Amino acid sequence: MDLHLEVSTAGGRRRGLEEALRQAVRDGRLPRGARLPSTRALAAELGLSRGTVSAAYDQLVAEGYLTARPGSATEVAGVTRTAPPLPEPSGPSPAPPHDLRPGHPDVSAFPARAWLRATRHVLATAPAEVFGPCDPRGRIELRAALAGYLGRTRGVITTPDLIVVTTGFVQALNLLARVIDGPFAMEEPGHDFYREVMRRAGRGTVPLPVDELGAQVDTLTPATAAAVVTPAHQYPIGVPLHPSRRRALREWGGPVVEDDYDGEFRYDRQPVGAFQGTAPEQVVYVGTTSESLSPALRLAWMAVPPSLIGPVTEAKRYADAHTEVLGQLVLARMIETHDYERHIRAARLRYRRRRELLLARLGPGPDQPLPGVVLPGVAAGLRALLLLPETGPTEAELLAACERRGIALRGASPLWRGAGREGLLIGYAAPSERAYPHALEALAQVLAGTSRTRRSLSR
Repeated sequence: MDLHLEVSTAGGRRRGLEEALRQAVRDGRLPRGARLPSTRALAAELGLSRGTVSAAYDQLVAEGYLTARPGSATEVAGVTRTAPPLPEPSGPSPAPPHDLRPGHPDVSAFPARAWLRATRHVLATAPAEVFGPCDPRGRIELRAALAGYLGRTRGVITTPDLIVVTTGFVQALNLLARVIDGPFAMEEPGHDFYREVMRRAGRGTVPLPVDELGAQVDTLTPATAAAVVTPAHQYPIGVPLHPSRRRALREWGGPVVEDDYDGEFRYDRQPVGAFQGTAPEQVVYVGTTSESLSPALRLAWMAVPPSLIGPVTEAKRYADAHTEVLGQLVLARMIETHDYERHIRAARLRYRRRRELLLARLGPGPDQPLPGVVLPGVAAGLRALLLLPETGPTEAELLAACERRGIALRGASPLWRGAGREGLLIGYAAPSERAYPHALEALAQVLAGTSRTRRSLSR
């Protein structure tokens, strides 16, 4: 092992080595149980005699800093540190007993075998140059695979030269905020986190109202720099953008950012094609693996119009040089072998069953646990929006009751910029197949119990 020590020889070499080792133990740089180099190796590294190092080790063993056993390496015994302890890193919160958070896929269904096969193939066949610097747009292998896949499955019209690989939709927004000057219109209700991303990027946002036909694009003006929309499946209302609104959005003519966050997951018919396919010179199409595979991969892509590809590529270069390469090559291999599409098809069937179970348990009917709840939207996506009636338990009451029961989901009201509708946004993808029915039943019991308590109090 390498060991960095600053040895002062002012009072003698042995004494300087002893003090350097003591200080390293006190500071915690050498923690309890750490193995020290052999006396021969440390002597050669520091330019000291082996006898000097052996004498220093013996002295520190006698003082209790080190332990030594015949035939074993010398180890740190551990002492009370004089330096203040470092703060504990804040890791992710423990998984809740019933995980119904929106935006989380079933990570227990991650295609580990297919990913491993692709990884082995990449490591066995990739030339050495893939481990060097990368094009800011990403590896050509992934960009070529994506151009074919997106054209075939989502109707996207693009080429490998016009695709930029990013670490997620958030980075895509940040890159566009750097190259498009002016306020961005964002759907209302819509993803509150993305509004905050734009604010922190120094871009103002204006509301783009949403109704049962999708975004009301007739509210866009020439002063709006760009519009961020979810045409295939609006977040969180769940409706697709109406054809007349799509035509109006093209006629508006400004840059459009298409968030196709779960475009592959339509259950009652073929998925609605990407809006980008009707206006490739106008639309920045953004997709990601966060919901199709795993949010831990940090792999997403932008299909950029020719007029923006230069500025976006330059912004990406100065943002992080390029996205991690090995994951790009593995995903490209999975797309080429169709393992990615097989995974999507299996996930689509699984999530469809889960949505049907949710509707059967919580949807309209005589046995629903909370009368008056509305579940708008088309059969698509990985979440359902439950809008609460004006009379009955409040959003805050329901969230508190869910927390006490160990159910994780989120309230809907923050998705409106101002005073919005109260409700619950329920993700039905995160739990495992075995855990999902139990999580859904726990939620139904909370809703029914809160409703009964509210009615008894009102009497």
